[in-house]
Amino acid sequence: MSLSDFLSPVNLSKLTPKDGFFVSQMAEKMEIYSSDFPDLENNVYDIALIGVLEDRNSVNNQGTALAPDYLREKFYQLHEGNYTTRIVDLGNIKPGAKVSDTYIALKTLVTELVKKNILPVILGGSQDLTYAQYMAYEELEQKVDLLVIDSHLDLDENQENTLETSSSSYLNKILLHEPNYLFNYSNMGYQTYFVNQDSLRVMEKLYFDVHRLGDVLGKVNTAEPIIRNANVISFDISAIRSSDACANSNATPNGFYGEEACQICRYAGMNDKLTSIGFYEFNPAFDQNGQTAMLMAQMLWYLVDGFYHRRQDLPLQPKSQYLIYRANLKQGTHELIFVKSKKTDRWWMQVPYPSGISKNERYHLVPCSYEDYQTAISGEMPDLWWRTYQKLN
Repeated sequence: MSLSDFLSPVNLSKLTPKDGFFVSQMAEKMEIYSSDFPDLENNVYDIALIGVLEDRNSVNNQGTALAPDYLREKFYQLHEGNYTTRIVDLGNIKPGAKVSDTYIALKTLVTELVKKNILPVILGGSQDLTYAQYMAYEELEQKVDLLVIDSHLDLDENQENTLETSSSSYLNKILLHEPNYLFNYSNMGYQTYFVNQDSLRVMEKLYFDVHRLGDVLGKVNTAEPIIRNANVISFDISAIRSSDACANSNATPNGFYGEEACQICRYAGMNDKLTSIGFYEFNPAFDQNGQTAMLMAQMLWYLVDGFYHRRQDLPLQPKSQYLIYRANLKQGTHELIFVKSKKTDRWWMQVPYPSGISKNERYHLVPCSYEDYQTAISGEMPDLWWRTYQKLN
């Protein structure tokens, strides 16, 4: 079966302005599936856009299935940055007879694109599609670090049927899936009054990372290591405050500012580990003058900008490009090792594998901040080191 069997072409006639596009605008710089399906072989493309016309499992936000073309309309009008983009728009995934059919189509597409070293950018659709995005890594047999940017945890502790999937409970499916290949889950931007305390205790018990909105609001740069650690990112537009992104029936007054959302996306693009990202829960029916669509188009632009500013500084080759720092804890029982890139000044921590866990590697390298290093040299164990070590066990 060809990948084109899952997709419907973009209707360019509906998205093209009366005067057409300028040669510097994204629509002229991309390959768009509007007639013939693009050739995805031979390393021609770096990034692939995929629209998903699916919202049947949306909770209180039906209408997100219409999102992809509204986003395209705004993104196509933006101008290319100071680099040569290699982007292909693969059109929209046709809704299946059942929602599970749509999941299979998205899973298949993401799997094949990752195999081809092309970054899939999913334009949703409701956020339960994160489950299909995650399932793509089952065939790849790859451990996954998942980051969800959301004001909620989407973990329904009281759900009677854990086999059901919805935009507010898809995380149940991910956590309960067997075999389990989720190494780490992070949430960034949750708002405590929207979160069941039992859910937070589950996160703590599993040594997962959850970060309140107040911990990163106004200082998104401190969240860069969290973003840098993710293979898979799911961005719920309701994580942005309603004054900046009103196109969601679940929008609320608090959340990230629009420029912070763009900064998060640029960090995501710069992440050498990132292999798929999805933008979900945009509902055009609630938009005003296309402002949310334009914000999301700019977020997508910053993702692309970050991608083409990747520094390829994943340690440790060559070793001459890195500095090694050592810190001893107060008790003197542990020496923690940190790695700093000379190229970017970014930091990592070495967390040793427990005996017998890995035959090929002695330690796991986890992105961290300079503050983690400062904690270590003061004699204290950074929380990130401890949580990672427990997960390795």
